[in-house]
Amino acid sequence: MTTIGDVVGRLVGWIERLMPAGDRRDALAAELAARFGADDAPVSAAGCAAVERCAWTVSRHVALIHEPGGSEPAAGPGHDPEWPPPDPDDVRRRAGAVSRVCRLADGTGVLRLDSLDAVGLAGPYLDAAFTLLRGADRIVLDLRANGGGDPATVALVAGRLLGDAAVKLSDVVYRDGVRQWWTPDLPPGTALRQDARVLVGPGTFSSGEALAYHLRSHGRVTVVGAATPGAADHVLPVRLAPTVLAHVPNASVVDAVTGGNWEGTGVVPDEPLGGLLGVLIEESERGGREQG
Repeated sequence: MTTIGDVVGRLVGWIERLMPAGDRRDALAAELAARFGADDAPVSAAGCAAVERCAWTVSRHVALIHEPGGSEPAAGPGHDPEWPPPDPDDVRRRAGAVSRVCRLADGTGVLRLDSLDAVGLAGPYLDAAFTLLRGADRIVLDLRANGGGDPATVALVAGRLLGDAAVKLSDVVYRDGVRQWWTPDLPPGTALRQDARVLVGPGTFSSGEALAYHLRSHGRVTVVGAATPGAADHVLPVRLAPTVLAHVPNASVVDAVTGGNWEGTGVVPDEPLGGLLGVLIEESERGGREQG
C-alpha cells in the first residue's frame, strides 16, 4: 500500500532535485516533510489535495493529481521529466485555443485565447487572429480561461502588442542556468498599436498570468477583471506512484522590468470588469452562445 508519507517523501526528493536552490526550495521541502512525512494514510484524492494546499504556501503551481486507475510505475532516479509532445490534431481542432475573435458594437476587437499551445502549431491561428484585429478601435485580449502553456507562445502574443522590435520579457531561472525570453523581431508595421486591455480572473493560470504580467510591466495594457491564482513557477510532470502524478517546480520567473513575478499574489487587476466594456463583453458572449 502506498501512503501519503511515501508520496510526499518522493515529492520532496524531486523538489530537491529539480527546483533552483534557495530559501523557497528549502521551505517547501521542509514544510511538506514536517507535515506529511510520517503520514501512513493510504493515498487518496483528499490526501493529495491536502498536500497541494500545504505546498501552495510556497509554490502555487504544485499539483498532485490522483488517478485511481493508474498503473504506470513511479519515476526512478534516472528519469528526466518532460512534458509529452502536443497532439497536432487536437491543437488544430481547437484552432490553437483561439476560441473567439470578434468586433464589439463600439469597434473594440476582442481575442479570446484559452491556452497557449505550442508556438509552432498555434502560430498560424494567432497570426490570423491578429490580422482580424487590425483596424479595430481598441483591443481586448481575454485570458480569463487561459490555463497557460508554451512560453514561446507568450512571447509571440506579447510581441504583437509590444512592438516590432524584440523586447526582453523575462529570465527563467533553472537549477543549472538561466534562459531569457524575448519577443520576436517582426516586419515593420506588424505589431498593433491600439489601446489594449487584458481580461484576467481565477481561470487565468501559469503562462496565462505571465502574458498579462509582462504586458503590464511594459506599460502596454490595462489589466481588467479579478485577481489570478498566482502560479509563477515552471513545472515538470513526475509520477510519484501509479496513482499519483505530480507537477514539480523546476524554474522561477523574473520579469525583465519589475525584477519580480506574480507568485502567490497573482496578477491583481487595475480595475474590475464593469461599465460599458462589461456590458459589451457579456452581450458578445451571449451572442456567441446563441449562434453556437
